[in-house]
Amino acid sequence: MATPHEPRLARVAAMVADPARSRMLSHLLSGDFATAGELARAATVTAATASGHLAKLVDARFVVCEPRGRHRYFRLAGPEVAHALEALALVAEQGGRDEAWSRPARRALREARCCYGHLAGRLGVQLFESLLAGEGLQAAPEGYALTERGRTWLAGLGLAPASPSGRRRYAYACMDWSERRDHLAGQLADELFRHCVDKGWLRRGTGREVELTPVGQRQLLPRLTATGLR
Repeated sequence: MATPHEPRLARVAAMVADPARSRMLSHLLSGDFATAGELARAATVTAATASGHLAKLVDARFVVCEPRGRHRYFRLAGPEVAHALEALALVAEQGGRDEAWSRPARRALREARCCYGHLAGRLGVQLFESLLAGEGLQAAPEGYALTERGRTWLAGLGLAPASPSGRRRYAYACMDWSERRDHLAGQLADELFRHCVDKGWLRRGTGREVELTPVGQRQLLPRLTATGLR
């Protein structure tokens, strides 16, 4: 028997079922804006084809378009869309063969990537688990709050995080589709990711790729342990 939600659910499924649209959405999971040309290249389609796909994604409220002067930029409509796509990726990877992760591009994404403005992959999971094990975070009504130990650790990194804005969740667990464990998401995670990039510990690559730099290996990685918070 059909349910009232079935037509909308089918429409959502249709948006991600197309390979070109799926590649566009994956590219936008970095949290950055992208032009239609950049998304066409990411999806390996022509500009005209990309324009048609983007119109459908905007109409379905998966993507928003923001004109800036003579150009138009696209981004995901919000964190809810990003989390839904990450959840679908988790389902898609179930039963995935290890050989699939042997390809260099996939291996790099599994190691570290950007997930809608915060760090994901093995490095993101390691960061989150270190904060929990080192008592840098404590449970809060909508996820987690920083403890004094956590603030001290961040100060050692040179970061004085802003107070919770109230416009979005401050810190919460986000299931990592490649690791099948949680990484940190929210306002705090975004600030920490930007800080690591600014310090030269992490380097943004093409699309969602993130690389731990040699400086990061020396200065950041040793801190990503429970003992590194004490």
